[in-house]
Amino acid sequence: MRLDIITIFPTMFDSPFSYSIIKRAKEKGLIEINFINPRDYATNKHKSVDDYSYGGGAGMVMMIEPIARCIEKLQKERTYDEIIYLCPDGRLMDQQTANLLSMKMNLILLCGHYKGIDERIREHYITTEISIGNYVLSGGELAAAVLTDSIVRLLPGVLSDETSALSDSFQNNLLSPPVYTRPREFKGLKVPEVLLSGNEKEIQEWRLQKAIERTKERRPGLIDN
Repeated sequence: MRLDIITIFPTMFDSPFSYSIIKRAKEKGLIEINFINPRDYATNKHKSVDDYSYGGGAGMVMMIEPIARCIEKLQKERTYDEIIYLCPDGRLMDQQTANLLSMKMNLILLCGHYKGIDERIREHYITTEISIGNYVLSGGELAAAVLTDSIVRLLPGVLSDETSALSDSFQNNLLSPPVYTRPREFKGLKVPEVLLSGNEKEIQEWRLQKAIERTKERRPGLIDN
């Protein structure tokens, strides 16, 4: 998979992409991540990518020209499955979205800033708009990092145990059941006996029941769906 991330702050990704799952995926050659700065496509001497909003109002708007040039250059080099804009009013990110995107080959992630991007970019270049929650961030970089992590961990060969991702929360519209590890008892707190029984059928039934109970308690909307 190839991810091309359009951002005016590429160094924001240095830390989250240098550890754990994403680092291993890059080292294995399972994911290629590139950062493209729209300032490199600005034509004025100050390399500006933002300007005042037509009609007035607070906040600057990212200009259409640098972003359009950037996207068009990338599109000349390869075909993209999706051009994704990270924004507060996009469709809410969920596990099903991550599953679908993990099966794509080439993606562009556009990180907005300031008051947003010129609407014409959204209308004519963007194919999918995604939000990671009902709140506003200073820019799309953190959202892009979250989206990338949720996708990359699903790629075949990334996790040492590929079945692990299949038991994550939300995969079956259920939250994950409780998990335990050693010691068997800590200050009188014991691991449920069924998990120590070695009976795989009973263990799976217990986990399913606990997943249903936890989902009903904490995210009843998932059960309704």
